[in-house]
Amino acid sequence: MYFAHVGGRLATGLRDVTTDLGALDGTGWWAVVVSYEGKVTCARFDEVRPAPLPRASGPWPASLRWTSSLDRPGYEDGVRRIRDYIEQGEVYQANLCRILTAEIPLDADPLVLAGRLARGNPAPYAATVHVPGLTVVSASPELYLSRAGNVVESGPIKGTGVTADDLLEKDYAENVMIVDLVRNDLGRVAEVGSVTVPALCVVEDHPGLVHLVSTVRATLEEGRGWPELFSVTFPPGSVTGAPKSSALRIINELEPEPRGPYCGAVGWVDADRRDAALAVGIRTFWIERDLIRFGTGAGITWGSDPRREWHETELKASRLIALASGRR
Repeated sequence: MYFAHVGGRLATGLRDVTTDLGALDGTGWWAVVVSYEGKVTCARFDEVRPAPLPRASGPWPASLRWTSSLDRPGYEDGVRRIRDYIEQGEVYQANLCRILTAEIPLDADPLVLAGRLARGNPAPYAATVHVPGLTVVSASPELYLSRAGNVVESGPIKGTGVTADDLLEKDYAENVMIVDLVRNDLGRVAEVGSVTVPALCVVEDHPGLVHLVSTVRATLEEGRGWPELFSVTFPPGSVTGAPKSSALRIINELEPEPRGPYCGAVGWVDADRRDAALAVGIRTFWIERDLIRFGTGAGITWGSDPRREWHETELKASRLIALASGRR
C-alpha cells in the first residue's frame, strides 16, 4: 500500500503522481519529495487524517554495514580544497557532504525504520513517504519552506555542537551568511519590504546535539506560486553555501555521489487551504531497491578545521545510523 505519514497526518488512497510543481497551486493534499538534483515527486492522496505512524508488518535486517562515498582522508582533503577556494575569493562557505550506503533485503519494511526514528530521534518535520519508485524516511529538524496563504517562512540551520558551549564564532558567522542568502532568495519573489528575520541564531536542542536556527519570513507577490518559490530558493541555502552559484559548482566537483533526496525537500502541501510545510531533507534515509542511503555533511568556512568538520558529520549521523542498524 502506498502512503505518506507527514505533519502528523496519514495519507492513503494515492490518486496520482506528478513532476509538475505547478500542481501544488491547484487542488488536493500532496506529499512532496524533491531531490537535491531537482527530481520532483508530488503525490496526491484522497484520504488524509490525523493519525499515528502505522505499525510495521514486515522485516528489517538485524544489522547494517555502511560504506561512505568519502572516507575520512577524502573528506578532510575536500575541506582543505574548499578553504583554498575561499582564499581565492571563489566562495565564502560551502557544504561538503558524503553519502552512506548499506544493503538491505528487498522486502525490508520502511515502517520499522520510521518507528525507530520516531521513538529514538523525534523530529519536528518527521516524514515517511512510500510511493511508486520512491521511499523516504526522514527525521529532519530543519524547515525549508512553510506557507500560510501568501506568507512563507524558512528556518535555516547552521551551527552544530553537542552542547551550546561547543558552538564557535564560526558557527554564528556561518548562520548569518546563510540567513542573508535566504533573505535575498525570498526577496526575489516577495512583496517589496516584506522580508524580515523574526529570530536570529537561536540555540535549539535536538536529540544528541544542538543547532543554531534562524527564521526568515516574507509575503509572496501576487501571482507567485510554488514553481517560482522553488526556482529562487532551491536547493536550500543552508545545504549549499554562499554565493550559491559558486557553492553548487564546488559541491559538484568535490562530491563523488549524487545527494538524492538528502538536502532536497520533503513534506506536504495542502493546496486547498494554501498551507504547507516542507523540510530540508537532512537526517534522511532513502531506499533504492536493495540499498538504503543516508547523507551527512558540514558547512565549510575559512575557519573550518578538517578534523572537526569530519567529526561534525559523524555527530550528525551517529544516532540515526545506530537506530537504523539496530544498535539503539
